[in-house]
Amino acid sequence: MLRLVERPLPAPREGEVLIRVAAAGVNRPDIMQRLGKYPPPPGASDIPGLEVAGEIVGGVDAAVGRHVCALVSGGGYAEYCVAPLEQCLPIPVAVPERHAAAIPETFFTVWTNLFDRGGLKRGERVLVHGGTSGIGTTAIQLAHVRGATVFATAGTDEKTAACRQLGADRAINYVNEDFVTAVKPEGVDVVLDIVGGDYVPRNLECLRLNGRLVQIGLIAGSKSAFDFRPVLQRRLTITGSTLRPRTVAEKGAIARALEREVWPLLGRGEVKPIVHAEFPLERAGDAHRELEAGRAIGKLVLVVGERA
Repeated sequence: MLRLVERPLPAPREGEVLIRVAAAGVNRPDIMQRLGKYPPPPGASDIPGLEVAGEIVGGVDAAVGRHVCALVSGGGYAEYCVAPLEQCLPIPVAVPERHAAAIPETFFTVWTNLFDRGGLKRGERVLVHGGTSGIGTTAIQLAHVRGATVFATAGTDEKTAACRQLGADRAINYVNEDFVTAVKPEGVDVVLDIVGGDYVPRNLECLRLNGRLVQIGLIAGSKSAFDFRPVLQRRLTITGSTLRPRTVAEKGAIARALEREVWPLLGRGEVKPIVHAEFPLERAGDAHRELEAGRAIGKLVLVVGERA
């Protein structure tokens, strides 16, 4: 369960800043942490919350007064949060501050996995599972605006329509249509998957010569049985990563790539964080229930200092 408590004001260490939080993003890892299945890394706050937006009010003197969004390893569900300055980014001009809290976790994750590890290029074809999740809505937009042909899966007609509005060329309702059948005639170059389990062999079926499967979630389980022959025959790559345990330097490098490649797109409104709903901080439990119910299209944010 989640409940509000009083904690001491967090103290920034060298290279860190103290942020007065305006809003915090809600993500599935927060739910896993609440259930005791995803403990924070050593040294991180035990308070949930992996992304925030707000004003820097302490720490590195030169940064005080800046309004930023930041990726953090924990502590986001709070009035104040510390973050390494390297993991902070300016709030894009076209994005409201509270919606900027929905940017870091998904944009960092999508950039490092879909474009760094997956190597998605202009003119290639990509399949995005969970198209209306925070990851999915981000991946569809970025892949589309960078010139890829985008396939996306979702579980309702409303959600597939949302995928198309975000830029998916083909949206597949997996309840009544097999995504392998839909994609396989020409295949795809990259699959971005949050499901795992029995999706793995089906994803491999979808990949063209030199295709890449990028695994970033295991909703259906961490184990899968599949025939390795297609991997050898079509020279496929299976990769994946997690973000939270990475070093500050690694996350900082992703931040600089985002600032260079993606922040201009956010500033012009060509891509944006998709926010399904806002909840006051004290209703964090309701936000978790909404996310667990699977109704959200995009992200949920917790707004600090406002009551229902």
